[in-house]
Amino acid sequence: MESIKTDRPAPKAVGNYPHAKRVGNLLLLSGVGPRIAGSDATDSGVPGLEVDHNGNFKSFDFEAQVHSVMANVKAVLKAHGSCWENLVDVTVFLVDMRRDFQTFNRIYAEYFPDPETQPCRTTIEINRLPTPIAIELKCMATVNT
Repeated sequence: MESIKTDRPAPKAVGNYPHAKRVGNLLLLSGVGPRIAGSDATDSGVPGLEVDHNGNFKSFDFEAQVHSVMANVKAVLKAHGSCWENLVDVTVFLVDMRRDFQTFNRIYAEYFPDPETQPCRTTIEINRLPTPIAIELKCMATVNT
């Protein structure tokens, strides 16, 4: 097993864990959020997030977060010898299923237009994520050896 941490091209992990772990020809990604590369847990770096003067959440752009999380997953895959087409399983964590599920499905279809090559997917609603984000992806992909 090989643990993989990178400062590029992904945002720093919020906790003490690797971005990915390679086991044989499988690459297992830790949860990937929409924060912009170069940001960390103390700098929100979340696309479309607006906070008040006290740092409290005011509004956000869910679509921008979805596109950003997809870009982050692609970057982590590429940095570790895999690619978007090698995804075999995606777990989606949403903080508000009722509000965001249809929007996520529409955007997801743009990234995976061919049903024959789509990875397996599970979508789960959770109460919250550790930073002010509305979505996180947990992915598994193959790595070309």
